[in-house]
Amino acid sequence: MKVALTGVTGFIGRHVVDALARLDLTPTLVVRPTSVVPSRFRHHPLVRIDVNAPPPKAFDLLGRPDVLIHLAWGGLPNYQSLHHFERELPAQYSLLKSLLQDGLSRLVVTGTCFEYGDQSGPLREDMNTRPTNPYGLAKDMLRQQLQHLQRELPFALTWARLFYLYGDGQAPTALLPQLRRAVASGETHFPMSGGEQLRDYLDVHEAASHLVQLASSHRGHGVVNLCSGRPVSVRQLVEGWIKASSWSICPDLGRYPYPPHEPMAFWGDATKLRHCLQSL
Repeated sequence: MKVALTGVTGFIGRHVVDALARLDLTPTLVVRPTSVVPSRFRHHPLVRIDVNAPPPKAFDLLGRPDVLIHLAWGGLPNYQSLHHFERELPAQYSLLKSLLQDGLSRLVVTGTCFEYGDQSGPLREDMNTRPTNPYGLAKDMLRQQLQHLQRELPFALTWARLFYLYGDGQAPTALLPQLRRAVASGETHFPMSGGEQLRDYLDVHEAASHLVQLASSHRGHGVVNLCSGRPVSVRQLVEGWIKASSWSICPDLGRYPYPPHEPMAFWGDATKLRHCLQSL
């Protein structure tokens, strides 16, 4: 199986490369012209493409892969920026459409749980989307555009809707990196909210493995929640990390208010994901 991968320099991408390597697969890495590629990936085939001005016959430059795992998206982690639907969305759709027109037959794209908006969990793939931030809106619009495009081009589409991932390489503003910095600084208390909000957290290694498994299928699965399916309170999550690492820091609960724009209970239904993985 010939695989091309975008977004390799991001949080998830490096883990997807590792998951592919465990299957003895070496993907063609697709990066933006200014991206700095980690040195351990420099033996991989590398193609630099400007998403806003892709070259003609980009599919040939990618080596005519059997499947593209598309993780790339600019402007993160600023989920509120209008950039997402003003610039990123049209550029992303234009690139993907050109690849599909030139012969790409299988496409796996990462979406976001923000497509569900402020609905409360458990959240199923057949529920209506209600995005409340520009990032979620742009992702949801790209999904709809690709689904409409399927009426004209015969390609297999899997839309992997990511929930809350954690692990090595996360943005420094994420919860786990903040906790690690507090521990490294010798802090005795970690300020946080009341911690009773329920979320769906998944280790990035597991998420990367699921993405590769879905990409290995010869058919598209449509929208699939990439989640654990298990609601856990933020307080339990933080306490679990502290216990697993034998840290002496204590959660300082109630220091911050709950975000008014986020539901208190928000997790994914993993039934379809389990069915897809079992059928491979």
